[in-house]
Amino acid sequence: MTTTRRRAGLAATALATLALTAACGSSGNQSAGTPTTDTVQPAGQGTSNYGYGSSGSGQGDDGYGGQAGGDDSGAGKEAKKWPSAGKLALWASPELGPVVTDSKGMTLYRFDKDTAEPPKSNCSGSCATTWPPVPADGAEAPSGIDKSALGSVLRADGTKQLTIGGWPAYRYIKDKKPGDTTGQGVGGTWNALAADGKKAAAQQTGDVAVFNHPELGKILVNGKGMTLYRFNKDSAWPMKFGCNDACLDTWKPAKPADRSKLAGIAPKLISTVTRPDGTRQLAVDCWPVYWFKGDKQPGDINGQGKMGLWFAVSQDGKKITTTP
Repeated sequence: MTTTRRRAGLAATALATLALTAACGSSGNQSAGTPTTDTVQPAGQGTSNYGYGSSGSGQGDDGYGGQAGGDDSGAGKEAKKWPSAGKLALWASPELGPVVTDSKGMTLYRFDKDTAEPPKSNCSGSCATTWPPVPADGAEAPSGIDKSALGSVLRADGTKQLTIGGWPAYRYIKDKKPGDTTGQGVGGTWNALAADGKKAAAQQTGDVAVFNHPELGKILVNGKGMTLYRFNKDSAWPMKFGCNDACLDTWKPAKPADRSKLAGIAPKLISTVTRPDGTRQLAVDCWPVYWFKGDKQPGDINGQGKMGLWFAVSQDGKKITTTP
């Protein structure tokens, strides 16, 4: 008899605990059937632990602050789990070229089973646990991404997901630190995002490559995706170097390129020149070219038009005088 009463007591305690847990997962001012509102907060705010690569403090934690295997069927729950992307950035992957990251440097991905025209996400449920949708709220474009390329798509749960070039954007929970691209190629359907929403793997990389800049058009970049510039006080013929001494603290001579490792530029335009100090420098259409220390990521053009003397270089080797 005592055993029966003990079992009944345990069952009642379990039911009470279950009811309390269910109540903690919903807003106290909502009636049944009313969808939750989008309460996305910027990364670092609120009570969730957006660890970005931490193993998590609780059992079952998926490393992004959410509970792996949790119920994601309710409207708005996915958006509450994952932080805003903040100001996006471009990171030059040696294998993939410039890829889009969030403000913390975590790679963003696209899914082949989604569509861009019209934008639609086909990743939900357990898929969205492994590939967290990136909320549209709070996302900003850096200089290397056209602002018009950013948009949003309404998910089935009523939340808004960031799109780039029409493609819904996701993070991958197995990426543990900035620059990780472990989601690349998973299942043959997941790819890192390029600046225009295309697959980063499809973008050509090389010692010198072409980057389609939203303001300047097709510009030349080095192997790290950084903008290449030429200086009006240099000359191609006869060869003259106007940037010397203190100038070289800010404007760094680009390293010579392997002509077999070019992407989008005619090999005949690429050559190597020898500076007065004996070092070798990349030249485009016979003009020495440099990268600017004020540029911090692919797509930056902070050196464009500096002092009316420094200009990015076009795909055909000419200087671009457009001022953003």
